[in-house]
Amino acid sequence: MGNIISSFLSSESIGSALSFVAGEAENIWGLQGNLDALQTEFDKLIQAKDDLLNEVNLAEQQPLTRRTHQVKGWLQRVQQMGTKVTKVQETRAQEIDRLCLGGFCSKDLISSYRFGRRVVELKKEVIDLKNERGDIVDIYEMVPEDPAVELPVERTVVGQESILDQVWRCITEKENNVGIIGLYGRGGVGKTTLLKQVNNHFRCREHNFDVVIWVVVSRELKLQQIQHDIGERIGLLSDKEWHSKSVKQKALDISNNLSQKKFVLLLDDIWQPIDLTEVGVPLQSLNVESKIVFTTRSLDVCGQMRADKGIEVSTLTHGQAWKLFQEEVGTSVLGSHPDIPKLAETLAKECRGLPLLRNREQWQHAINVLRTSASKFPGMEENVFSRLKFSYDCLPRDELLSCLLYCCLFPEDFRIPKRELINYWISEGFSDGFGDGYTIVGDLVSACLLEEEDDNYLKMHDVIRDMALWIACKIRKKEENFLVRAGVGITKAPKIEEWEGVKRVSLTDNKIESLSEIPNCPHLQTLFLDRNCIMEITDGFFELMRSLRLDLIHSNGPSRIKNSLTELPSGISSLVSLQHLDVSYTDIRGLPHELTALLNLRYLNLERTYHLSRFPPELICSFSKLEVLRMLESGADSTAEQGSVLSEDAEPLMKELLCLKLLNLISFSLYSSRGVRNFLKFPKLLRSTQALSISDCEIPLLNVSHLAYMEHLKDLVIDNSNLEELKTDCTGEVQKVLQCGFRSLHLASIAFCSRVKDLTWLAFAPNLKIIVIMHCDDLEEIISVEKLNQLSDIMGELNFFAKLELLDLYHAESLKSIYQGALPLPQLKEIRVTQCPKLKTLPLNSSSTKLRNIVISGGKDWWEELQWEDQATQNAFSTCFVPSR
Repeated sequence: MGNIISSFLSSESIGSALSFVAGEAENIWGLQGNLDALQTEFDKLIQAKDDLLNEVNLAEQQPLTRRTHQVKGWLQRVQQMGTKVTKVQETRAQEIDRLCLGGFCSKDLISSYRFGRRVVELKKEVIDLKNERGDIVDIYEMVPEDPAVELPVERTVVGQESILDQVWRCITEKENNVGIIGLYGRGGVGKTTLLKQVNNHFRCREHNFDVVIWVVVSRELKLQQIQHDIGERIGLLSDKEWHSKSVKQKALDISNNLSQKKFVLLLDDIWQPIDLTEVGVPLQSLNVESKIVFTTRSLDVCGQMRADKGIEVSTLTHGQAWKLFQEEVGTSVLGSHPDIPKLAETLAKECRGLPLLRNREQWQHAINVLRTSASKFPGMEENVFSRLKFSYDCLPRDELLSCLLYCCLFPEDFRIPKRELINYWISEGFSDGFGDGYTIVGDLVSACLLEEEDDNYLKMHDVIRDMALWIACKIRKKEENFLVRAGVGITKAPKIEEWEGVKRVSLTDNKIESLSEIPNCPHLQTLFLDRNCIMEITDGFFELMRSLRLDLIHSNGPSRIKNSLTELPSGISSLVSLQHLDVSYTDIRGLPHELTALLNLRYLNLERTYHLSRFPPELICSFSKLEVLRMLESGADSTAEQGSVLSEDAEPLMKELLCLKLLNLISFSLYSSRGVRNFLKFPKLLRSTQALSISDCEIPLLNVSHLAYMEHLKDLVIDNSNLEELKTDCTGEVQKVLQCGFRSLHLASIAFCSRVKDLTWLAFAPNLKIIVIMHCDDLEEIISVEKLNQLSDIMGELNFFAKLELLDLYHAESLKSIYQGALPLPQLKEIRVTQCPKLKTLPLNSSSTKLRNIVISGGKDWWEELQWEDQATQNAFSTCFVPSR
């Protein structure tokens, strides 16, 4: 019998069978050890996952980065593996209890065998998954830049969701074959808000467009401004020749650029048809590839613009208005009295959600006032202005009403400088000072009647401006009576009869060349003539304006049309009530002695009257009420006439200024070493100066620390002078500067100061916003670490450049370092570097700035050779570069 068995099973077959059985049996008797091994390998997998996540999270802190699909897939598989291992380990105790005979057998052999085999297989899967981590090389990838810049929207579009959806489908669905879309409707119905929502959809919804361009057009069509906005969005402004190009050349550049892209052009507030071809928009790209969407108040404009689709943006239904009203007011107000909901719903019908009132009496009064007002005016006045006027009527004091109406003297969409506006209000008697003025600004912004552009500028919505003009020219004509032709392109002043009885006239931002007639307007208090090209004012022009308090003739900057006026008429002496005179940026050669009659003058602006050479003695000291005198760069391009107080040493002018007891703000230019010496002798001038420019000063060295205690100094310009470097051995002087020096300084511009090696004193100006350095040939470093270290005992932790917004470096051939090390620069917006070949580093690391949307401009070669602190820093700022040409 044994021989028979052995003939069928050889010893090798028996050995293999026993090995197989033993191996399979290990699934049972080795179960506990395998479960422990599984947990160990899984713990190693989790550690690998955590390490990878740390790397990924660090990378994703950089702008425009995201984890790769390979990383996402592996992390997802690890998560799934965790579920499997947890499920196995949860039955561990139960399976161990099944074992018997010291773990070598089981009460349920088949079940224990299957479980043990599953544990072994799962352990292998865990090990294989952990090994896959080594195959992942790229853990993140760069994300394409958003095609649209997000625009702030005050609220979601209530009642216009269907229109928004319709517009979006017209833009994105190819089968619609719509190239130009016009959104039309009356002022104030929400067209701009709707278009902003469309713009913002491109940041959160799928589409195939490369770039979305937002342009505000406004009433006066300015093709060059439209081209500027388009060019800025698509990167054409980095070409330094752009600004000198003609409209046709710019159009060609725009067309060539946009022809290579799928674009969406959003044009807000069109009043008249635009020749898009003249702008440079490639119309052949429209329909499938690119789109244009615009807003207008006129259906006719939609036809003239050849819109493929016109969509009306209508006023809200009662249900929609009531919904908006409830959202704006809030449940706490509506529930504060049982009568308020009913009154509120009645009011919502009248004003469509505008007022926000608090008690029952206010609600009832509001309805009565609104109904009385609204019943008087048909059309636009009835449906829009009367509702807006309710917000105006609710302003708590008369000064606020006057200040709001005053803002409509500026052109539509004009960025109104806050400080300049408050200065006007003070001269007009609306405000007691800057503190009160800023309070008024805050009140008007809170009432949604003005908009803040940023810390320094305001804007008036065009519908609010139209309402204000309606009030000033019609509703309150007896009290106000404005004549406003601001920014409408007129070449001649209004006819004489139009001036009769007016209180305020604004002809700003036009093309008027001559004022040859004599208007009779004895009640005129305000006259805006700025930003024109006036060459002549007849002598008698001002004779019948004896109530005039504020007169602006300036051109408001070199980029504007320049007022070419060379002489002020002698008849200006008639303006005995004048308090505010601004002739800045004009070509006037001299000031007439007749100005001495202006005894009430409190504000005089002569800034950048470069050709001013005739300045009669005892003129300035005759202005006993003068509070503000701006003379920055007055007479810079001329030689003072004999007897003029504009002498090289400026001493005669300074002595006259000292006679003015109320003078508290000066801007001033000094053109010689003697002028600087004289200036430093008068503490009152040092205390009052807000802006100072110094040129051609070679004392033998100009010590800037002498200027540190000018408590109101905001702008400092030093040109072609011998600057003294910071002396670290004078610790007492340094400590004084550190404690109270340069506290107000916002701008420092240093040019053609060739001998200076460093500008470490800038570290002591904690509120610096702008630094400009030009043609300082020997400058090697801006902030010297060596000097700061020598002063470490008295300086402590100095957080300099914390408010810096712009750093502009131009032709500093020897400059090697801004600062050796990274600086926190939370407010930084732009760094410009031109012809600084030795500058190889920037004071940046990956955490230097709050936002990564700063601009770093310079040459391509310079950028490529730039050295970074580490790879993370380079990644953080890699998208910030804009090549300069």
